[in-house]
Amino acid sequence: MAPHGDVIVTSHLMDKDFTKPPRLSNDSLQRTISDISFQLSKEIDDEILKANLPPINEVEDAKCECCGMCEECTPEYINRVREKFSGKWICGLCSEAVREETEKNGGKGEEALNTHMSHCVKFNRLGRAYPVLCQAEAMREILRKSTWVRAKSMSPKEKGPKKGGIARSSSCIPAITREMTDLAIGNISVQVSR
Repeated sequence: MAPHGDVIVTSHLMDKDFTKPPRLSNDSLQRTISDISFQLSKEIDDEILKANLPPINEVEDAKCECCGMCEECTPEYINRVREKFSGKWICGLCSEAVREETEKNGGKGEEALNTHMSHCVKFNRLGRAYPVLCQAEAMREILRKSTWVRAKSMSPKEKGPKKGGIARSSSCIPAITREMTDLAIGNISVQVSR
């Protein structure tokens, strides 16, 4: 287009003998792509041979003995994990859970591993088949722990004031009742004066 929006007409476009370039067929285009990719792969193979790169170890499928999840790992990694966890191969997620459990129970790794494995067995047996029951069981466990903590905090064994708790001095019901009575008396006096 020209600067002012005018169309430039040339004799080239006006010529009726103008033909489009020949269209490439899909077959010839596919053949060209195939030839180029073959040539590139040959050059890459030559570069790898020249660089003398170490061979890549084969990977194996390893199944976690806790949760049953499979991962592709090298044999060296599998051996390192088994050495760390008493001959059992566990996935990365389970190993983190075992590590946290170990920190909680004071560094007893074998006990932490057994605890985590028992939780996983219980979950695999119940949680995967019946997720609602698993949720109900978790809620029951939370309630059991909270009542145990509450009962422990209220035990008469502890003498002296509790630290960190808010003590309730009296009920707020009398104050609310008094306010409601005052409000009702105020409304009655307003209606009488009208």
